[in-house]
Amino acid sequence: MQYEAKSPEDYISQVPEERQETLKKLRKVIKDNLPKGFEEGIQYKMIGYYVPHSVYPDGYHCDPKTPLPFMSFASQKNSVNLYHSGIYANPELHEWFVTEYPKHCKRKLDMGKSCIRFKKMDEIPFELIGELTQKMTCDEWIDIYETALKKK
Repeated sequence: MQYEAKSPEDYISQVPEERQETLKKLRKVIKDNLPKGFEEGIQYKMIGYYVPHSVYPDGYHCDPKTPLPFMSFASQKNSVNLYHSGIYANPELHEWFVTEYPKHCKRKLDMGKSCIRFKKMDEIPFELIGELTQKMTCDEWIDIYETALKKK
């Protein structure tokens, strides 16, 4: 589902009531663990965390007016989805997450390239998400992003 939100608070207020506390907790975990340099806002109609133009003036190559995306989350029809570009771009980080996940959650990992889907709100591994959020600094993300651009 897509929401026309102006702020993270506005986004959370629009999701179904039974998901609001979960999203508030997820947002707090991410904000409490987010390395310096990233900013929070609405990006692609989700709550997003990105490298602002003040840190990375070039912005996102697909649309330089857009700050460089890093991670985000959204309430979808059947799940809460967490998107983490570092998991997609860094094989070591991906392997770490896949290895750690079963230590935090009994449910099978439901994951795409950068998307982790949580269908049961009471089984979201918040501690693991906090650890994941800390794993990549803003400068590391910019380096990985720029290296990937040079390969294209």
